[in-house]
Amino acid sequence: MLKLIAFLFPALRGPALRPMALAAVFFVAFALVGCAGLPPRGLTAEAPTLAIPASAATELGRAATSLNSPPDGLSSMRPLIEASFALDARLELMRRATSSLDIQTYQLGNDKTGRLLLREMRNAARRGVRVRLLLDDFYTAGMDRLLLGLAAEPNAEVRLFNPFVNARDHSSGRWLEFFTDFRRLNHRMHNKLFVADGAMVIAGGRNLADEYFLRSESANFIDFELLLAGPVVPESAAIFDTYWNSDVVYPLQRVASTSRTPAELKADFEEATSPAHAPPPDPLPITDLLGDLPLGAQLANVGELKWMRAEANATADSPNKALGVMAHPTEPLAQRFHEMVATAQSNVVVISPYFIPGDEGMERIRMGRAHGVNITVITNSLADSDEPLVNINYNRYRVDMLKLGVNLYEVSTQQLRRAGQFRDLLKKARGRLHAKLALVDRQWVLLGSMNLDPRSARLNTEFGVRVRSFDLTQALLFAYQLDDIEGVYRVTLKPDGQNVQWVGTGDVQNEVLDSEPDSSMLTRLQLLLFSWFVPTDQL
Repeated sequence: MLKLIAFLFPALRGPALRPMALAAVFFVAFALVGCAGLPPRGLTAEAPTLAIPASAATELGRAATSLNSPPDGLSSMRPLIEASFALDARLELMRRATSSLDIQTYQLGNDKTGRLLLREMRNAARRGVRVRLLLDDFYTAGMDRLLLGLAAEPNAEVRLFNPFVNARDHSSGRWLEFFTDFRRLNHRMHNKLFVADGAMVIAGGRNLADEYFLRSESANFIDFELLLAGPVVPESAAIFDTYWNSDVVYPLQRVASTSRTPAELKADFEEATSPAHAPPPDPLPITDLLGDLPLGAQLANVGELKWMRAEANATADSPNKALGVMAHPTEPLAQRFHEMVATAQSNVVVISPYFIPGDEGMERIRMGRAHGVNITVITNSLADSDEPLVNINYNRYRVDMLKLGVNLYEVSTQQLRRAGQFRDLLKKARGRLHAKLALVDRQWVLLGSMNLDPRSARLNTEFGVRVRSFDLTQALLFAYQLDDIEGVYRVTLKPDGQNVQWVGTGDVQNEVLDSEPDSSMLTRLQLLLFSWFVPTDQL
């Protein structure tokens, strides 16, 4: 417990926790224990609501029917590789929706992207569209008034997964509540799902904030999503319903109080989401990286709309994972992912921003290599991870993976800027990997919200889609240059066979480094010290 205190409150770190500061922490913690807790779920349960099925009466319903005609059990899909096209697809779906929007996300930014999307939700609600917004509550500090402004609309409702109850306006207060109720609040909903009119769905790894759409001035994420229509959509919508109606989810108004009237909340919302605070994105190129027009242009010529067609299935953890309750041992999404990868006959490519294989993962890697399966892993370098503590535990497996013959690559901003594809996109911001992908035998693609680390496996809930498609696999190999990777460091064993080195790519120099690329000695020393404070399964 003292390790956790030292991690959460940096001022207390040192050879010994400062007695007066520690006493103050416990005083505030016990004070919070006496504050209001979550209301009993049985007294606050709302009547279940379900997704509105796709209909030919809606524009998106007709487009989905056209894409999937004749019906053959396959789904239609369009890759959303570039962030600008992914944001545009959401805006188009929100503006064209006429029956329902069901949006589930881990993070909704209190920034220009988050506010732009909130305004579009409000506009849709005012057109008569039923809007259901489901947020994990970890990143909503200080956003209650904004969210209550949306919820004040008759057709809009906001619910929170595993919510905080006290000190909702300040992150520092939330950390204290996190400490006092750690066992509950350490479980988060990491799912990302966007369903429009029950006809089209966006699935993948992007949260709804600036950095996930290359709109941040400091650091941006490289990510991937699919826009889908067909049988996978009602599967996804049913998963949303399971979460929306679960015992771990509470209506916003049950935990967020305000003295402002609905009219005042709406006025505040109007100001906060005005173009001054939520500017529109820059104009799009004519086509995306794969030669596809923006979604709006495609929907304008729906009779000529052609997407990839493939078998696709949606799956997710049970929301009860947040309660520590699982129906059976194979239920976690991580387990199903590992079982799918274990079927590989020739090659596996894993892309994960946070990668900690653990003993089970290493055993699967050994088995795959013993059967001649070529395995490639792409993850973030220490310098470019937004969760550098994860890097500590990942480092423990690097040498063993390399000895087994795994191809190991680490993403680096400095290397990405040498690759033409990302140089102009990143500009002055850092570039970080956030896509969660696995390609198996060049015919299966696994995507979604799940990282390959203990937190995704044991603590967070996750959502994913499995697709069987050679065409999609080829598109991803092309888009991310996976057959000739640039803009990364290749990690190799040193001649001693016991340590690693980094070989640059993307230029003629191909520099070789003997220490963590682009990171200072101070950073490496801090992480070494922090590793004492944080247990592996809490990263």
